[in-house]
Amino acid sequence: MSQPLLVIAAGGTGGHMFPAQALAEAMLRRGWRVKLSTDERGARYAGGFPHTVEVEQVTAATFSRGEGLEKALVPLRIARGVHAAWRQMKRETPAIVVGFGGYPSVPALAAASLLKLPRLIHEQNGVLGRVNRFFAPRVDAIACGTWPTTLPEGVEGVPTGNPVRAEVLERAGAPYIPPGDYPMHLLIIGGSQGARILSNMVPQAIVALPEDLKARLRISHQARGEDEDRVRAFYDLHNLQADVQPFFRDVPARLAESQLVISRSGASSVADISVIGRPSILVPYAAATGDHQTANARGLVDADAAILIPESHLTPHILTEQIAAVLQHPDAAVKMAHGALAQGRPDATDRLVALVETYADKGQNR
Repeated sequence: MSQPLLVIAAGGTGGHMFPAQALAEAMLRRGWRVKLSTDERGARYAGGFPHTVEVEQVTAATFSRGEGLEKALVPLRIARGVHAAWRQMKRETPAIVVGFGGYPSVPALAAASLLKLPRLIHEQNGVLGRVNRFFAPRVDAIACGTWPTTLPEGVEGVPTGNPVRAEVLERAGAPYIPPGDYPMHLLIIGGSQGARILSNMVPQAIVALPEDLKARLRISHQARGEDEDRVRAFYDLHNLQADVQPFFRDVPARLAESQLVISRSGASSVADISVIGRPSILVPYAAATGDHQTANARGLVDADAAILIPESHLTPHILTEQIAAVLQHPDAAVKMAHGALAQGRPDATDRLVALVETYADKGQNR
């Protein structure tokens, strides 16, 4: 019997690609073939996928960027992408197509709709993104990474949680070392779009901490490439031990080592923090569609596992107070870590796999 084929369609950000990668890893282990349908930007994020995943680059476009002629050409580019995906699926029919959001997921999902193939979408956030909102009434099921998820009227979702990569699962529930009189690790991660304000605020906040606390800090700070040099120079000027990079390839390991995480509340970041179980200060990205990052943070905040600071209220002084509140109170930090772990869904990938296989089987019997 030939291996069933899964087509994963995902946009080119870590928020879409990390859970897509987790599903790909799991389905390969179960004997499936997996293709990733994405655009040029998404292909650059595909380096973490298993090498046996076939990457198909498609033509995708968005109305939210560009102007004039560029916007006028968007429908044509989308149509070209859909046609190419349709032709590919006619040559080699997938058992199911799973979309993870982002405009590069449009061609594969639209082609699957035209061919009446089984199709699902996975929404990582508490509010549907534009593409997933469009496809929500047009797919067989919606897997929800954050629960509750705001869905269109008449549309129901299945709470699965957000799948995390194998390297995160390897550290699920790693023992938490509370703050104390020894070197402590502080991790700052912001995501590609939302990192700048953290680069502006966090170093100033750290400098204002009590001297004995600062001396024990070991800082990992993820900064945009254009901010990297100035952030590193600021830490160096104040004799702070900091590793500043535009992208950490070992975020799970750094998470496991940390006493505190300062982060945007993208769905993948929240999932990683929860599965490993670490106290966090979350600053939702104000420009996120439908304020979905605030919705993403809700579970951790309600569990007293995270401190939420709206971007509009973020100042170095407030950050200093909140960092000190965690690192100077080890018992409270331990409770936050346990609260985060209780919110984790390490079985999210298994839940999504079960949903995929259920609808693939139904498709064979249509």
